[in-house]
Amino acid sequence: MPYSHAFPPPEGLYDPRHEKDACGVAFVATLTGEASHDIVVKALTALRNLDHRGAAGAEVNSGDGAGILLQVPDAFLRAVATDAGFELPTAGTYAVGTAFLPGDEEQVAKTRQQIEQIAVEEGLTVLGWREVPVNPDILGVMARDVMPTFSQLFVAAEGKTGMELERLAFCLRKRAERETDVYFPSLSSRTLGYKGMLTTEQLDEFYADLRDERMASAIGVVHSRFSTNTFPSWPLAHPFRFIAHNGEINTVMGNRNWMRAREALLASENIPGDLERLFPICTPGASDSASFDEVLELLHMGGRSLPHAVLMMIPEAWNS
Repeated sequence: MPYSHAFPPPEGLYDPRHEKDACGVAFVATLTGEASHDIVVKALTALRNLDHRGAAGAEVNSGDGAGILLQVPDAFLRAVATDAGFELPTAGTYAVGTAFLPGDEEQVAKTRQQIEQIAVEEGLTVLGWREVPVNPDILGVMARDVMPTFSQLFVAAEGKTGMELERLAFCLRKRAERETDVYFPSLSSRTLGYKGMLTTEQLDEFYADLRDERMASAIGVVHSRFSTNTFPSWPLAHPFRFIAHNGEINTVMGNRNWMRAREALLASENIPGDLERLFPICTPGASDSASFDEVLELLHMGGRSLPHAVLMMIPEAWNS
């Protein structure tokens, strides 16, 4: 075929006929289910190997986005929480997430107070905050100028674990993002995300946590972003709370309009309180992937299994 020299020759599962431009996504897991730092290292290696799938502007050190989603590393978090001056309860009985807090010190303090008040209203106890160590010196001017403050929030609810705790954390996060200027890559008792306006090489250079030997997980989802329908930004890097997506959803406007229309009919016995406080489900100005993730999350929190929710999000082709 013309220009075949531009591609490697077919080998194994690889065929150059299937080459397409898109973001990069990879997944690493162990079949034993045993968490280790080795899985984190392998996931970060996979991410660096996806550098050709990401993008950067005129500044090679201001990336479109890179990130990793891991299991909550309980041993690591327990140690750093003690260093921060508070203790964590049993694994699985607390939720954690890194808050992206824009503004100066005064604004950050005010936003944290607002988040704490919302947590109380949602039946959660704030266990403490931890400042996430980062290295902004490696960033380009574009990424550094819009870089937020990074603070990890730890919350719990007496007697709540599993999906009950996940739903409370979900409501806290949605309200906090609607009522303040915070953004949470994740807020969960199960998973923890690290991401940002970074290149694949910068992720673990920027977040020192990822280089800590105590940072252990049995899974790792990584993503290297090539922005398509939105500009690069810290919140729009992947992975999101449930997905890492390497395509473009061409029907996104219609999908969002239908979701907005359905909100008047939404009801759930599983999600506590009036659902209207969580609307709009799809965050205005977010990317197509972010909207997909938000609706998938809603379906899962509403009581459907994750495989069921994914199948609802991607219906079978019935007429072609």
